[in-house]
Formats: sequence, C-alpha cells, structure tokens
Amino acid sequence: MTYMNRILAVSTSSSSKRAWSASSLRKCLVIGTAALSLCISSASAVAKPVTGKKSPDFTLASRDGGNMQLSEQRGNIVLVNFWASWCGPCREELPAFEDLYQEYQDMGVEILAVNVDDEAEKANVLLQDIKVSFPVLFDTSGDVSKLYDVNAMPTTVLVDRDGNVRLVHPGYRKGDEKKYEKAIKMLMRE
Repeated sequence: MTYMNRILAVSTSSSSKRAWSASSLRKCLVIGTAALSLCISSASAVAKPVTGKKSPDFTLASRDGGNMQLSEQRGNIVLVNFWASWCGPCREELPAFEDLYQEYQDMGVEILAVNVDDEAEKANVLLQDIKVSFPVLFDTSGDVSKLYDVNAMPTTVLVDRDGNVRLVHPGYRKGDEKKYEKAIKMLMRE
C-alpha cells in the first residue's frame, strides 16, 4: 500500500465527512494527472527540430527589409543559427560563420542568422562591429525560437537539401565551426 493510500485509508475510517474529502481528493488527483498528461502530450506535439525529420518552416523579417522563408531554401544546405546580441559566444561564432559563408555560398550553402533579441536594433548595433554578408533574420516575438525549442545561445541547426534536420548543436566553443564544415562537406557529397 502506497503512502498516499494509507493516508486516505486512515482518513476514510475516521468519519464520513473525511471519507467524502478523501474521495474528492482521489478525484482531484485523477483529474490533475489527466490534465498534466494532456499538457505534456500537447507540448510534445509542437514541431521541434528532430534529427532526420523535416525542419519546421518559418518566415521572418530580414535585415535587408524583405522576408525570408526557410522552405524557399530547398535545394540548399542551410545552417540556421539562433543568436543574441548579449551572448558572448555568439559574438565569437558570427565571424566563423562569415568565413564558412565565404567559402561555401557558391556551392549551395546558405546561412540564416536568426537574432532572438526583443528589438532588431540591438542586433543592428552589434552588426556594426561584426560584419556579416549572410542573411540576418529577426525573431523579435520569439516564436521561431520556441518552434525550434532553443534553450541555449547560440543554437545551430543544420538542414539538408531536402529540408531535413541533420544536426542540432546548442552552444559554441572555439572549433565548433570545424564540425559544421565537416557536416557541410558530408552533405555536399550526398
């Protein structure tokens, strides 16, 4: 007999009023458990980047003034990088991505830098110091970051030519760009 059942058994034997309370408590526990299960299953139903599965599509405003949609990049290998102006490792990683972009952009590789700051101007101030030529997109509402279940800054998602997630990498350490380059080369051979 579990601890909870013993408590309920004691309270039901004490009085009918307590028995009614124990019965109500059981009902509340059952309803609460069902509600929690529903919440958990609903949360897991949200599209998240899972290696080998289709990458969730999105459209975001670009620093250049237009909108960009991920699905328009089908046929390209796409590195989607979530970053913020306040993130130290992001500041280190952006120049490394610029080097990758210069090396591989003519070979069907696209980099989409998705800034997650609440105001686009915060990103633009940083980008005055760190020059990049790849597209910078603004997720000021945080919707795309939630869609991709971004929990670390930066987070990089590598998407193959068919739109499938092939790599999800949270964080950045010097040298991670070599891993991305190796993965890009592997995808280029497919």
